Amino acid sequence: MDKGYKDQFIFGKHPVVEAIQSGQYLEKVWLQIGMKGEFVSEIRSLCKKHGIPNQMVPKEKLNKVTRNNHQGIIAFVSLIPYYKLEDILPQIYEKDELPLILVLDAVTDVRNFGAIARSAEVFGAHAIVIGKKNAARINSEAMKTSAGALSKIPVCRESSPMAALEYLKLSGVTIASSDLKATQSIEAIDFTSPIAILVGSEGRGVHYTLSEMADEQFIIPQKGTTDSLNVSVATGIILYEASKQRG
Repeated sequence: MDKGYKDQFIFGKHPVVEAIQSGQYLEKVWLQIGMKGEFVSEIRSLCKKHGIPNQMVPKEKLNKVTRNNHQGIIAFVSLIPYYKLEDILPQIYEKDELPLILVLDAVTDVRNFGAIARSAEVFGAHAIVIGKKNAARINSEAMKTSAGALSKIPVCRESSPMAALEYLKLSGVTIASSDLKATQSIEAIDFTSPIAILVGSEGRGVHYTLSEMADEQFIIPQKGTTDSLNVSVATGIILYEASKQRG
């Protein structure tokens, strides 16, 4: 069994159905490829209703998680609750505060995610937004790296980063995207208004379809010749600049 999954999963048809119906926080559900019929339809319907990602995977992948009789289904337990952006954003405005939201595009490394959450909480971000796909699992390693921050800052799991950005823009929030091709320095960005900071994965950066939705693109000035900063380090710098401007 992969140590990263230890004590964080439920297996078997009835236990998984009961976990979903009871409202237990789940990261995702794996179903064995080849499974068909009423049960698969029921699971997918329940997952859709409760906003839980589900995926068909080979039997070998399930067997790596547990050698017990999993009956072709495993659900991974989340260590934190997930929130909805549409619930969090109005609460920020009701407190008469200026939203500072962090939107992550395909940040899948759990250590980077944990470190980002730590910086976000320290520098006063209101929430972290991730998509249902291509996002780091919030497991024990992510929790440890965050130094407890993931228990303090809301994490919103949306259908996609694009849907989240569309909602933020309609809600009067400026979108600022980190982009190595940008000509504008981070210091030129006004972080004192309602703003969402968009950062991307290590290798790809922010996907161009999301970058095009941004109101502003910026770059962190560099003097060295190394390709770029680690995503968690870069995010920490961005959040520090936002915190500094907000006083």
